[in-house]
Amino acid sequence: MSEIKVNSIKGVGASAAAITVNNSDGTCTANITNNLSNRRININGAMTVSQRSSSFAAVANDNYTLDRYKHKVGNSSAAFTVTKSTTSPDGFSNSLKYDCTTADTSIAANESVMLQHIIEGQDLQHLNYGTSAAKAMTISFHVRSNVTGNYAFFCYQRDGGRTFSKLYTINSADTWEKKTITIPADTSGQIDNDNGGSLELHWFLVAGTNSSGGTAYDTAWGSYTENKTAGGHNVNIGSNTSNEWYITGVQLEVNSSGVATDFEHRSFGQELYLCQRYFELLIWEGYGFYGYQPNANSVEFQIRWNVEKRANPSITLPATGTGSGQIGPTNTAGSNMTGGSLDGPFTIKQTTARITGGSWSGGASGAPCALYSGGSPGAIIKISSEL
Repeated sequence: MSEIKVNSIKGVGASAAAITVNNSDGTCTANITNNLSNRRININGAMTVSQRSSSFAAVANDNYTLDRYKHKVGNSSAAFTVTKSTTSPDGFSNSLKYDCTTADTSIAANESVMLQHIIEGQDLQHLNYGTSAAKAMTISFHVRSNVTGNYAFFCYQRDGGRTFSKLYTINSADTWEKKTITIPADTSGQIDNDNGGSLELHWFLVAGTNSSGGTAYDTAWGSYTENKTAGGHNVNIGSNTSNEWYITGVQLEVNSSGVATDFEHRSFGQELYLCQRYFELLIWEGYGFYGYQPNANSVEFQIRWNVEKRANPSITLPATGTGSGQIGPTNTAGSNMTGGSLDGPFTIKQTTARITGGSWSGGASGAPCALYSGGSPGAIIKISSEL
């Protein structure tokens, strides 16, 4: 039997080995770039899911846009519309687009505009932060803008107050460019093993000197210092109403090679399910949820959603009434009850909620009832457990 003994296998002209062999136990490490499953840590990286809407005009601070992506603004008078766009690079169908609708040409020191994505701590335990076995990550994304220059990408560990930031450059206007950033391991970091938001990812679009005036933490994590979060950022997407910025193909993965693997595509159903851990819409027309009357004037309904939430969620009900998009109880004859409200108290769990209300006329104690939605497109109940 023939045998080949090697330490590694490297391509001609390559700077790193494709396969590295452990001489002690015979195991190997392979640098595979395209087919490992479940390696993408972040959710909705291809910008396919947008349950709330496909367009968000004059989006306000701390508001979510496409699922899992939040708009962050500090002291800026610039306004933006964020949309789920079909402008996209090869291999993708959608992107998240910022479109400046009100310009702010003079950036004060305390101004900032960012796109934010937050990840739960329990989904990051394999990073081993805070130990000698801490692992590096790589983030890659496709980006496009008519404004060229240096943009800041910023990571923040909420549990440990640690920061990493790095500049990327858009070189050519109105051209899709793929960017790859290595995020070093952090042996001094802290990521709690719970359902709280532990890691924030930020893409700066506007940065005053309070955040851009320092030098970025671009080789190692450090204690939070504001002027290092966007150190070196020198563009202002809010300077002109013709300015646009697009992003898609966001992939965060455990990877110390500095070479991003191919984007891990999931089915729309898989991505939607992951997003619904944080936010979900219950939409129906006609008779939706069934309940009963504890007494002649009160109603009680048990509602259930599709995906168990990260934590006990907040619930936003539509207006009470019989009009389009409104909800109200009906009695055993199917007739609308009148005069009351659905204002709680609510008993909320991660999978269900009990909705109650009083002062209704037209019912009977102990009788069944139904929660009815009139008109089209029907009623929408919002279930939110966002980070």
